[in-house]
Amino acid sequence: MRRIKKSDRQREVMSRPSGWVASMGGIGLLPTAPGTWASAATLPVGWAIAWLGGPYALIGASLLVFVIGIWAASQVIRQIETDDPSVIVIDEMAGQLLTLAFAPLSWQGYLAAFLVFRFFDLTKIWPASWLDREVGGGFGAMADDMLAGLYGLLVILGAAHLGWLI
Repeated sequence: MRRIKKSDRQREVMSRPSGWVASMGGIGLLPTAPGTWASAATLPVGWAIAWLGGPYALIGASLLVFVIGIWAASQVIRQIETDDPSVIVIDEMAGQLLTLAFAPLSWQGYLAAFLVFRFFDLTKIWPASWLDREVGGGFGAMADDMLAGLYGLLVILGAAHLGWLI
């Protein structure tokens, strides 16, 4: 029996709609820092949503992406039989949108929101670390990033309230 390389299994994901969604159109296949690239790709999307609908539209978009992401991530995890593979980056979109909700519509506000979200996503401060370790499937793949997004939202909200962001 031929062994299938990890990269081949992840490329196989793109044969299904759930793979396109979970990988954000293939961003999850990038060889270096796909989560960071997915967060960066979310910034112009977040800007447009915020400009058109404000902070609550961003929160709603984040929740919608979260629900869709649970479905897509569940399908990908089942397809390639790996829990929370790096090809799944839709979780970064959901969390990044949440962090952007109260960021000022300025390059400084969006840069701060990007950096804060990436910090919390990478450090996985408890209980995000527990979610990442203990909760499997599509929900588990998405939940720790939503919590990182909530942490980020609170930091950005506080910084904006204190006048540290313009």
